[in-house]
Amino acid sequence: MKGRVLVVDDERVMCETLEAVLTKRGFTVGWTTDASQVLASLEANDADVVLTDLQMQGLNGLELCERIVANRPDIPVVVITAFGSLETAIAAIRVGAYDFLTKPPEMDALVVALQRAVQHRTLRDEVKRLQRVINEASHFGEMLGNSTAMRGVHDVLARIVDSTSSVLITGETGTGKEVAAQALHDRSPRSKGPFVAINCSAMPETLLESELFGHVRGAFTDARAPRTGLCVQASGGTLLLDEIGDMPLSLQPKLLRVLQERRVRPVGGDDEIPIDVRVVATTNRDLRTLVDEGSFREDLYFRINVIHVELPPLRARGGDVLLLAQHFLGDHAARAGKHIGGLSPAAAEKMLAYSWPGNVRELQNCMERAVALARYDQITVEDLPEQIRAYRRSHVLVAGDDPSELVSLAEVERRYILRVVEAAGGNKTMAADILGITRKTLYRKLQEYGAATEPPEA
Repeated sequence: MKGRVLVVDDERVMCETLEAVLTKRGFTVGWTTDASQVLASLEANDADVVLTDLQMQGLNGLELCERIVANRPDIPVVVITAFGSLETAIAAIRVGAYDFLTKPPEMDALVVALQRAVQHRTLRDEVKRLQRVINEASHFGEMLGNSTAMRGVHDVLARIVDSTSSVLITGETGTGKEVAAQALHDRSPRSKGPFVAINCSAMPETLLESELFGHVRGAFTDARAPRTGLCVQASGGTLLLDEIGDMPLSLQPKLLRVLQERRVRPVGGDDEIPIDVRVVATTNRDLRTLVDEGSFREDLYFRINVIHVELPPLRARGGDVLLLAQHFLGDHAARAGKHIGGLSPAAAEKMLAYSWPGNVRELQNCMERAVALARYDQITVEDLPEQIRAYRRSHVLVAGDDPSELVSLAEVERRYILRVVEAAGGNKTMAADILGITRKTLYRKLQEYGAATEPPEA
């Protein structure tokens, strides 16, 4: 069925004619010749759209439209008007009618108008449902998600807000590591203190050292004035060491000493400054593997990894994709001044199938783009980027009844190992845990496949 239509006309013949025509077109049709009984009729038997004549004895179509809009704003009203009363029809639109047609209506045009009205109501209901889900969804600050994986993350973060222990937040690029760090600070007793963030991969070693620890006047060329380092600036609050896996190896022992002693010596200085900070470090790299390779100090790894929080990739969060999409869509549509209700079923199917290598950040950008390109009151497949429209899932195994299609056990193993590494976002420690093998064995396998170099001997 295409939807439920309530026809209102004081001429019984017109009601019966419309019922017969629209029923053949797939609608479920009810009708009444008494406009004053419409609200009671809707209470007893809900409808997706009301189709009403404008000129009727007693309560006319304009007054009926006003009543429906005031009492049942969720139900769109389509008005049929005589040829010479377009001004009255425009007045009906002004009081909230969804659409109007001239009388007698052309049946194809009437069907299209009713289908659009039914779809409009369906979209409004879906928006309300998703908004309820968003409001009821598990939150931790700006982190939104109803999946089991995200509820677990929220639970861990909620349990450590009062702690002063160092936290290591890991996850693929775009999973929201800095958002999690900010939320942790905002919920903690240190929320009134500063939240200071520095990207350890965004500047050269000498500048990074000065930014972190500060310097005294004359410590190096161009050091014309002393500078307070971020470690001191963050005192009383939280220091975020973003992308700590990219910190230069030579600077790591200096950071380790600061974290152990809780004292900072500025570059070129003799005196140490006590600090009181909670350190949160983030990285999209596998620190355990970096330790094995000798590019990250093991003692620093243990110092920052007191509490470990792993953010799941978006592809592992199931229905959170649509929940977040609706959230971002609402934000961007409001900024753009567009009335966009949600996603078409086809667009939603494409988004659920996509692997989202850029994670939540990619999804947010996708929704911003879709809102900018949208021509209708919902996001369609055509509004999505090409890589999402054309995406096809990869398959690990080759299934078939033809022996020539089947592959060897070694090939099955190769495909599966590479697929697990891909699904783990390149995190070798996670992939090895999933596969039930050691990291050394995984590296050996990857080297055989030409996908990795062998780590140092343990």
